Amino acid sequence: MQTSLNERIENSNNIDFGDILSKSFELFKKTWVEALLHALISFLVIIPFMLIVYVPIFGFGGMLANMGDSYHMSSFAEGATGLMFFLWIGVIFFLSFLIQPFILSIVGNFLRVCKNKDLDQEVATDGYFGLLKKHFGKMFLLSLATIGIALLAVLLCYLPIFYVMVPLQLFLPVLVFNESLTVSEIIKASFKLGNKYWLMLFGLIIVSSLLASLGILLCGIGIIVTSYYQYIVIYYFYKDSVGFDE
Repeated sequence: MQTSLNERIENSNNIDFGDILSKSFELFKKTWVEALLHALISFLVIIPFMLIVYVPIFGFGGMLANMGDSYHMSSFAEGATGLMFFLWIGVIFFLSFLIQPFILSIVGNFLRVCKNKDLDQEVATDGYFGLLKKHFGKMFLLSLATIGIALLAVLLCYLPIFYVMVPLQLFLPVLVFNESLTVSEIIKASFKLGNKYWLMLFGLIIVSSLLASLGILLCGIGIIVTSYYQYIVIYYFYKDSVGFDE
């Protein structure tokens, strides 16, 4: 499979910027209900994480505001508050790693829905978390790799983040449409494909993100529907460049 994918990347087709955006818009009209459902499921998954992150802020805010005030807090309490704060930060990082595979699974299922709708296939997907059940280890490692690569790029004076953001967007479609690949093979293939079409894909990411954010004009709630437009663009980029093995 890896040899086949590498050959398809090397022999990949020329792609048309405007054609991808146009086809993505047409497919979005067919899949907007599925896009809405996937976005809502993602939101429901994130809600517990948001509560864990933001609810303690109110408590910490009041406690930190009184730090140093002998009438409100002793030095021992100040130390305990600092320890609680760092533990809370640690929990946030841990949950960030843990929740990422769930979000990736939902988006991955949407990519499969896009393929089925685009090719008029009646192939049932494995559900929102089907990809997670089959490849939790791979998805967790890819999440770690994504965050690690992004952090390294940020540490290198931020500019490299513009380079790595392109191949990072390809991790998921490469996994979804080539499930037998290992994590290292997925990363290598993504960077190889991303390097070949870096400027084209960078432009598609920027434009599709702007178009996806237009939903905020519909009283804000419309962005829940349009947010998944960018993934349709990624789907068509993958399809038009390397296609599918079958």
